[in-house]
Amino acid sequence: MSDIMFTEYLKSFGLTGQEATIYEILLTNGTMTGYEIAKSSGISRSNVYSSLAGLVDKGAAYLINGEPARYTPVALEQFCDNSLQELSRQAQYLKSHAPQRIITTDGYITIQGSRHIRDMIREMLTRCDKRLYMLADASLIEEFRPQLQSLLANGKKVVIITTDFTLEGAKIYQTSLEPHQLRLITDSTYVLTGELRDIESDSCLYSGQANLVSVMKEALKNKIELLER
Repeated sequence: MSDIMFTEYLKSFGLTGQEATIYEILLTNGTMTGYEIAKSSGISRSNVYSSLAGLVDKGAAYLINGEPARYTPVALEQFCDNSLQELSRQAQYLKSHAPQRIITTDGYITIQGSRHIRDMIREMLTRCDKRLYMLADASLIEEFRPQLQSLLANGKKVVIITTDFTLEGAKIYQTSLEPHQLRLITDSTYVLTGELRDIESDSCLYSGQANLVSVMKEALKNKIELLER
């Protein structure tokens, strides 16, 4: 395999670059000796055996004892499922043992990159206690439909300004928007504003500063009043 993204995603499951490469070779060829893997990959035998030990330890391969020893890959689906279950277990431990978080409202935080912006949206929705105002493209809002439905099911107020979107229980205002525009206010306390183009340079401003929250609330209020006329 030579798919760069495949290798990168394997690394997301805790494998090093060499471990990911060797795991791909095992997935392709099946059971192999360390010598065969070194010959196939061009990686030194010492590094191959070190990586194979890592794969066994991380649950991506099995060691078959013998002369010589051989290694066989754990099925990709099983490896992914096992890794996710272990991460979930560890996450539950961290959540239950974490120190109490102090949420500050001072200052302005720049959120860089589309992934991190989405993470912040998700966090804001999770922490939303009473009401939510969101202005964004319908395609972006759709990504968070389950969380929005959960807010509504728990009696939270959800107001959405977008292009073409439906969500039972939410107050929705249909209008044309500037492409990639994002405005999000939760509980009249926190605001996230900027653009989300799904490019590396995406940037949004997050803050709990009362002045910025007030300005953003007033801007959305004025837009809603115009749409209601």
